[in-house]
Parts: sequence; structure tokens; C-alpha cells
Amino acid sequence: MEIVIRAIVMFIVLFLIVKLLGKKQIKNLTLYDYVLSITLGSIAADSIISLDTPIYDGIIALVVFAIIGYVTSLLSYHSHTVEEIMDGEPLILFENNNFNYQNLEKAKLSVTKVLEGCRLKGCFDVNDLDSAILEPSGDISILLKGSSQPLTSNDLKNNIQKNSKKQTLTHLIIVDGNINEDELKKAKKSKAWVTKYLKSNNVSLNNVALLSLDKNDNVTLLNRQ
Repeated sequence: MEIVIRAIVMFIVLFLIVKLLGKKQIKNLTLYDYVLSITLGSIAADSIISLDTPIYDGIIALVVFAIIGYVTSLLSYHSHTVEEIMDGEPLILFENNNFNYQNLEKAKLSVTKVLEGCRLKGCFDVNDLDSAILEPSGDISILLKGSSQPLTSNDLKNNIQKNSKKQTLTHLIIVDGNINEDELKKAKKSKAWVTKYLKSNNVSLNNVALLSLDKNDNVTLLNRQ
């Protein structure tokens, strides 16, 4: 009977913690999320089964880890650097018709695994592939070459040929008012360029929600509301 009561109490505590930490789909969980989830589950399971340990010890441990998770999520939201440390950063695995072996080694992925991820996204021919990126969640995102991208209703309305599409990989230069220097280097731009562009659009850095740049130098600027 005591185990039943402990299980009910722990279920309620875990339910409240999950509500506090927010919702995420399983496929969107990062390595940090997995570690936190496994730790919380392990503490709860031990607290239920270990009858010689007071249940409030387990509740205290759960609350402590929940607070740690909540604080780190807040810090990640407000700081790109913290987010990168906790969740990792996207890694370009394939670009310019070549595999990036340096990033493949970082991710501990083989070419075979990358191709498998591409096939799961509908790309069966590497000649159709423009870019492949390993996301912090562990999922592989792909961008097809312009000639291989499917037509949209807008293309048909405007009588645009399939091989004229110009969707390319974009560099996230600014996110939530923070400049991503790595992306800035990849885009071959400088902070002076960013300052000049924002000044020409009468926008301050703190008011930028997103500034991205594609390979064709097309800029997308979204302001904070």
C-alpha cells in the first residue's frame, strides 16, 4: 500500500514538473533534455521503490533538478551562448557538393548515416542535395537543389519553371537581438555590415527578432513586436 501512495505522489510531482518545464515533442528533445528527463525519472523510480528512504527526500531532489532545468531554459532563451552550450549548435554535414568530414567527426556520423537521414527526408540521390544539417535535436534537415525542389501553387500561378527556383541555405545572423559570429563568418560578412544594414533600416540591434542572409545575399529582417 505504501508503494501505491508513493507512486501516486511521485506521479503528481512529476506532472507538475513537466508542466513547469514546458512541452516538447520527443523528436525535438536535445541531449540535455534527455539527461534531465532520465535523471528525473530515475529519482522518481528510486523514491517509489526504496521504502527505507523518506519520500520527501525524493521530492526535494526532483524539485532541485526541476529548478535547474527551469533556470537553464530561461538562460537559454535569453542568451544564444548559453543555448549553444546546453543544446549544441547545428552542424553542416553536406554543402557545395561535398561532405564536411570535420563536422562528421564531431557528430560521430558516417556518410552512410547521413545518406540514410537524407533518404528518410525523401532525397534518394545525392546529386539532388544542396545542403544537409544536423540539428541540435539530432534530426537531419536537408535542402534540395533548385532544380529538384517541388513546385508550389505560386510557381504555377506565375508560370515559373521548376529549375528557376532560388531557395538556398540561409545564415541566421541575428536571433533575438544577439549576433551569431559563426554564422556571420560563414556568410562572409562583418559586424560593420550588420551595423550599416540596421542603421539603413532604422532598427536597433535589441529590436531585431531575426536577421537572416541567404547565398544570393537576400536579407530577411523581422522586428520584435
